[in-house]
Amino acid sequence: MNTVPHDFLLPGGGANISTLPKVSLHDHLDGGLRPQTIIDLAESVGLELPERDADTLGGWFVEKSDSGSLVEYLTTFDLTTGVMQTREGLIRVAREFVQDLGTDGVIYGEIRWAPEQHLTRGLSLDEVVEAVQEGIDEGVQEVAHAGGRIRIGQLVSAMRHADRGLEIAELAVRHRNNGVVGFDIAGAEAGFPAGNLRDAFDYLAQHFFPATVHAGEADGLDSIRGALFDGRALRLGHGVRIAEDITVDREDDENTYVELGRLSQWVKDREIALELSPSSNLQTGAITEWGDELIDHPFDLLYQLGFRVTVNTDNRLMSDTSLSRELALLSETFDYDLSDLEVFQLNAAAAAFLPVEDREELADQIIDGFGRA
Repeated sequence: MNTVPHDFLLPGGGANISTLPKVSLHDHLDGGLRPQTIIDLAESVGLELPERDADTLGGWFVEKSDSGSLVEYLTTFDLTTGVMQTREGLIRVAREFVQDLGTDGVIYGEIRWAPEQHLTRGLSLDEVVEAVQEGIDEGVQEVAHAGGRIRIGQLVSAMRHADRGLEIAELAVRHRNNGVVGFDIAGAEAGFPAGNLRDAFDYLAQHFFPATVHAGEADGLDSIRGALFDGRALRLGHGVRIAEDITVDREDDENTYVELGRLSQWVKDREIALELSPSSNLQTGAITEWGDELIDHPFDLLYQLGFRVTVNTDNRLMSDTSLSRELALLSETFDYDLSDLEVFQLNAAAAAFLPVEDREELADQIIDGFGRA
């Protein structure tokens, strides 16, 4: 169980991916805990765990998450959210989360989480957001003290099966000057369309506040349409099933000839970023229409067709992964080189919920870092 990011090299003894500057857009706070932290915090709040050894517990999360079902995958979060109900727990988890990103070479990360899931011990919505921001600030300082540089924004998520969308949207906007950079909806996708939270998305639009929406993971094209129409999504959380709107007409030894539907053409032409998470997409069965191995993932098809693809971890604990590992896996599977990985990072920088000047600065950092690799 790799609880700490470590070196991943490009195939053939190439550059060290772990030291390259990277941008992480889709990374869940309650999916990135260190196993030992779960053990420590569980003891302090009296939460029963299936395992008491850090490596064994980490393996348990991976095994339970590898079910091929998003619903089953989500059940593992009962333990992680269970130890994130106190101010101290939230601060520690957020601080370590940022430290681990910094160790993995991430220079900008957006951390998404659902404040409404952290209220069982008396904290208010505002208090949990403030606690997470305190942990983020501490983590950023510790990365700087270690000689690194990282910037972090919170993505506040509303649970799509609950009835608190507008309340959470108001929370996000209320903290836009205290670290919150965007809004998201998460949880079980099928049966809970973005349209159910239309009042929240209306409120966000009125306040010029950006949203990304989980769509095209556990549900198909209608979910993506809802994310774009009802959610005004500027990015698609996963979005992998947009490939269902792409028809392969024929193939020969050198080329694949495809036809894009109106929805996929719109997503491509508008450069709506796809927050693809290769390992997680395999675990949750998001790519079962195409196969059950990484080579079957439509990532490369989408990339070659010119979609704004980004690479993400989703939940580092559940997938036993890091952003560097995801990039290494893609490189091995699709024979990507350093220039391809640079494109993925520039795509992510362009899609970040930051002012355009800050996005341009991120791009400059990426170009400089890859140029020195």
